[in-house]
Amino acid sequence: MTDVQQRAAAKHFAEYWAGKGYEKGQSQPFWLSLLGDVLGVEHPAEYISFEDQVHLDHTSFIDGFIPATKVLIEQKSLGKSLTAPIPQSDGSLLSPLQQAQRYVHALLDERGRGAVPRWVVTCNFEEFRVYDLDHPQNEAQVIKLADLPTEYYRLKFLAETGNERLKREMELSLKAGELVGIIHDRFLEQYSDPMAVHTQRSLNKLCVRLVFCLYAEDAGLFGAKDAFSRYIA
Repeated sequence: MTDVQQRAAAKHFAEYWAGKGYEKGQSQPFWLSLLGDVLGVEHPAEYISFEDQVHLDHTSFIDGFIPATKVLIEQKSLGKSLTAPIPQSDGSLLSPLQQAQRYVHALLDERGRGAVPRWVVTCNFEEFRVYDLDHPQNEAQVIKLADLPTEYYRLKFLAETGNERLKREMELSLKAGELVGIIHDRFLEQYSDPMAVHTQRSLNKLCVRLVFCLYAEDAGLFGAKDAFSRYIA
């Protein structure tokens, strides 16, 4: 999927799921649609598992788990807090993150380090909170469903393994480098003294700023569609 297609799919997804969100009945279609329709995962039902058993003092169930990208999902219903403690069946009070951490420890004991997730995502249908277990000191990344049309890229870790992400970033960097080279050369022709040190310094600074604006436009940070391109034109 291209970025334009993903942005349109994310917009449709956000509009469809706005105001919906029953944990037991709608979690699976929510995640299958996010993975398949927005993030472009083929056969999402084979990619994510639901209700995997894990043994604590009792048998419990993991809401969602993505083995390929090592993501554990703790899903709550619409309107439920993702930070407040929630009564558990054993009488304890745990936040969604603490529930997920308990599952992580159980997976380590039962299946070994290879089964331990890298990421924990807590979700209540209107907000995603992403925790990187490799950097537990970091704050959660918070992504609102309503912002998904411009921030869908922040959830790409759900569908891209390290190798796939690195390959994609390298391809984008190469293409961006070629485009910046063209921009640089076209501008250079306009300078009265193209080989002067101050010319090179000024042009390099200009190119960096243009690239920043192009990325910002692609991410929708300017608000209006194609705002920077239309300004340049």
